[in-house]
Amino acid sequence: MTEEKKLKVIFAPGCFDSFDGTQEELDELVQSINQMVENPDELMANSREVNLDELDDELLEVLGSQLEKIMDDSDRKLH
Repeated sequence: MTEEKKLKVIFAPGCFDSFDGTQEELDELVQSINQMVENPDELMANSREVNLDELDDELLEVLGSQLEKIMDDSDRKLH
């Protein structure tokens, strides 16, 4: 029997800089994300396919900006 490797979520510095909520709300969000990762069934139940063609221009711009930051960060790699 193989042992399943547990996933660990590591949040990039500054990833919540544009979060518009209280510290308590942010703590709840982080806890919720960690709980979903610990339970793959819950993660899949809370996931959905996104068609980029259906997103508005403002959201696409934000996503593109975040991806550029990731790609420009030489200390991080996408796997």
